[in-house]
Parts: sequence; structure tokens; C-alpha cells
Amino acid sequence: MRDLEAALTRLDVRARPPRLDDADVFYAVHDAPVGTLVLAATREGTLVACSYDTEDVVAARLAARLSPRVVREPGRLDEARREVDAYVAGRRRSFDVPVSTVLATPFAQTVLGALARVPYGSTTTYQAIARAIGEPRASRAVGNALGANPLCIVLPCHRVLRTDGSLGGYAGGLDVKRRLLNLESGD
Repeated sequence: MRDLEAALTRLDVRARPPRLDDADVFYAVHDAPVGTLVLAATREGTLVACSYDTEDVVAARLAARLSPRVVREPGRLDEARREVDAYVAGRRRSFDVPVSTVLATPFAQTVLGALARVPYGSTTTYQAIARAIGEPRASRAVGNALGANPLCIVLPCHRVLRTDGSLGGYAGGLDVKRRLLNLESGD
């Protein structure tokens, strides 16, 4: 996640995502050790999705938000797949593949910017994220934004817990969230 925080800081959260009508968006279905993920990237190789949603749901979102030309081409996502697998195997603590939160809403982009500052092996709460973005009463909205995180694992929403320390939710399921937290804590 090299320079991810700086990139997210520069995002204009009021801006509409650009439509890339003259470019393709590529995706792959990846059977990762933590479940089936749909990965998607722009022609330039910027990762825009790492999602537990189904292939059809992700493809429709990509077509609506980025480009009507969505192509399944797994080879273009080999590096992202290798990084996800290395992370889940405990051989990687961050990601080098470039990312964009273009599929997230403006509010969710703000939430993901705060999330990017939570270090490997640490946790935070939905309430702490809400406070960090200047919306102390928005814990539930933060949870909803994280539930729609288009870049699961890469932007580690599994690091966010309820105020009482319980797991809350996770798109990949609570067993996967627990596994990722245990991986990061060294258990």
C-alpha cells in the first residue's frame, strides 16, 4: 500500500468517478485461501476491485461505473492474485499493486482513507473511524461503507471491530475475518 494514504488524501471525494468508455476493465475470479474473490483492474493495471461479491455483481458494477467493456482476462491480474495469496500465507504485510477506490461512494472513500491508516496487526472500531472522519455519530454508516468495501483484504476492513470488541460483520464471513485477524496478530 505504498503511498496509498497519500493517494487517498488527494482524492476529490466530491468528484464523480470517470467513465472510461474507450478502455477495457479486466477481471478474474480467484479461488483464494480465504474464499472466492473477484479481482478487477483498469487497462493500466490499477486494482479497482477485490470483492467477495459474485462475478455478475462485480461485472455489472464495473460496467455501470467505469466502462461498458468489461473483459474476463485472468492473466492481467496475476500480480494482484500473487499478492493476495502471499498476504494470506503470512509472507506479505502490505500490497504494492496500485489501487483506486473509484467504485466506492464519496463517503466510503473518506472511510477507506481512514481505514488505510490502520496498521498491520492492529484493530480499530467503527466508532473510532467515524470520529477520525469527523462524523462521530456515523458508526453505522461507517459499517455500511466498510461492508461495501470494493477492495477487501487490500484495504483491510477486517481490522475494524465493534466498540465492545466483537467482530461485527465481514463480506467474506466471520470465520474469514477471524482468520485474517489471527494471521496479523501472529496467532
